[in-house]
Amino acid sequence: MGKIKRYLDCHIPITTCNLKCSYCYIAQLDQFQNVKPKVFHTLDVEKKAFSQERLGGPCLVNLCAGGETLLYPDIAGLVRVILENGHYVMIVTNGLLTHKIEELLEIDYELRKRIFFKFSYHYVELKRLNLFEQYFENINKVRRAGASFTCELTPCDEEIEYIDDIKKRCMDNLGAWPHVTIARSDIDPDHRIPHLSNLSFEDYINTWKVFDSNLFNEKIKFFYEKRTEFCYAGDWSLFVDLETGSITPCNCGKRLGDFYDFSKPIKFRAIGNHCSLAHCFNGHSWLSLGDIPEFDIKNYAELRNRKCADGTEWLNPTIKEAFSSKLVEQNEEYSELKKKITNFCYRFY
Repeated sequence: MGKIKRYLDCHIPITTCNLKCSYCYIAQLDQFQNVKPKVFHTLDVEKKAFSQERLGGPCLVNLCAGGETLLYPDIAGLVRVILENGHYVMIVTNGLLTHKIEELLEIDYELRKRIFFKFSYHYVELKRLNLFEQYFENINKVRRAGASFTCELTPCDEEIEYIDDIKKRCMDNLGAWPHVTIARSDIDPDHRIPHLSNLSFEDYINTWKVFDSNLFNEKIKFFYEKRTEFCYAGDWSLFVDLETGSITPCNCGKRLGDFYDFSKPIKFRAIGNHCSLAHCFNGHSWLSLGDIPEFDIKNYAELRNRKCADGTEWLNPTIKEAFSSKLVEQNEEYSELKKKITNFCYRFY
């Protein structure tokens, strides 16, 4: 293994959460629902949907809900099925559902070492609810079990006064500072997807660059830049709704098919030069994995890993190797003619 054929960003459309962070896009859109999430498909269906035969080879599968991902009723079963198909799994979580994390860590080690936990560091909520001990202990359970993780802060204005404490708590418990992303606004009437802060972008950068985070330092380079290059999203990567089965190239683009329609193969079609987004706000994954091969950005391992004071790392060797690869290593770039045909045909999809 070690190389990734495709990246699948899988959306779990549940909006229930055990926290309520001010910067959450679900909160911004007033979409929180205090309803018990349901299972969308049986594990037999998921096993068939995630087969390497359908997807072309080992994939990196990101599982992220609108609310808390681990509230999906059979998250451990879903993860196990995906791993058994030979893929790598990323799980976005606030890290507070201890029993769900423990269920995931009961998965056999040979499978478990291909799990990567993206622990969101919701400092203000952890402080309000006095949950720091539980949060960091759950991350260290993952570390002791041999799985990989990262700790990621969404920097908001209300956290600025706590920067020193944010860094210290993470250093004391995890051996390194957290990575930092960019808070975004999803309610901008002009659809610019701007950063969510009262600070100018320049001041926002100067405030949060003190974490020396590759994730942040790379993301600020392209956050407000419109991408016009030929992009292989839709072929080398997909955005999948795990309830409806709807497939799109990424966070934009036309519907490409139904993930759960087994009567026909998945039609992998690059979006080409038809990106409709103001900027690639999730480019830390799409771009670092290589949907635009010529785009200069660190690999995904460099954006997610940290080397600790004792010499250990947040990524185990299995995940580090996979995250260090680029999609172009397992896929063939299009000829100029094929790019032209792809762009022409896109309008008829």
